Amino acid sequence: MKKILLLLLPLVALHVSAQGLKDVFKKDFLVGVSLNPRNVRNANEKDLVRKEFNSVTCENAMKPGELHPSPNEWKWEEADRIANFCRENGIKMRGHCLVWHNQFAEWMYYDDKGGFVDKETFYARLKDHIQTVMNRYKDITYCWDVVNEAMSDSGENPYRESKLYQLCGDEFIAKAFQFAREADPKAILFYNDYNETNPRKSKNIYEMVLRMRSEGVPIDGIGMQGHYNIYGPDAKELEDALTLYAPLVEHIHITELDVRINKEMGGQLKFSKEGASVNDTIQALHAQQYERLFKSFRKFHDKIDCVTFWNLHDGCSWLGEKNYPLLFDAALQPKPAYYRLIK
Repeated sequence: MKKILLLLLPLVALHVSAQGLKDVFKKDFLVGVSLNPRNVRNANEKDLVRKEFNSVTCENAMKPGELHPSPNEWKWEEADRIANFCRENGIKMRGHCLVWHNQFAEWMYYDDKGGFVDKETFYARLKDHIQTVMNRYKDITYCWDVVNEAMSDSGENPYRESKLYQLCGDEFIAKAFQFAREADPKAILFYNDYNETNPRKSKNIYEMVLRMRSEGVPIDGIGMQGHYNIYGPDAKELEDALTLYAPLVEHIHITELDVRINKEMGGQLKFSKEGASVNDTIQALHAQQYERLFKSFRKFHDKIDCVTFWNLHDGCSWLGEKNYPLLFDAALQPKPAYYRLIK
């Protein structure tokens, strides 16, 4: 037992004494994390957040369907819990997200007979939702993912053919940003998407944002979600996308970073059976990919303001613990990838 304790002590001591991620990268960008309400009920997890991060995103608690499930019903408790943790600890928040085809307030689409409402009715409902939410959290949120995942992954139409698109075409994007700017002129407003390093999709994102901005739509930044894996993207793919986006907008954020150990990538959750056992080789590949990513992020530190990890530890990751996606395991212990970034 004494030998085991002696082996563990250097690892624990290093974690306790080392600078946090927010300190290591303080000259480059903020380092953020997405939280759920359980994270801010747990003393050890709160301590980890305070040590490592200086920006917070609500994982789900601020999404429209969670906050506003019916016309006269608002559920503020969980989002307030996370926002109050940030207020108490002087941590700013990324607001996430105001418009998304998934976890949306579905009632906004329909009339009493179950058919689509007209666009004017929908926009009135959307405006009320966006401005009510933004005004509630204006004191603590420095930016918002206004529209999330509006672009398609395949097909001739560059836009995702969601109910939002079916009802409004791409005009809903412009309207959402307009309503958000009215609510908080100081907030940085982002378009956010996954598979954003894929050449075809990155081109579609670029062209949409370019056209919208030329028409006066207040898109200040592009959110690159960053749901990657240990095999990709490589440095060239990532830096090609960053080079494309950088002249277009004032701000780029990496908004939902994780690195899974199978070959899947992006916003779809499949629980692939490709995942390998976490041996020394897999740990090394995981650490190497995180190092590659952060080297590229640092190259663009004049444009990237914030890098946010999607979830605090593997035990609460949307990808599941077996996909080994984050820097901390389910016991809150740092992995080799963490020490690679710290060093």
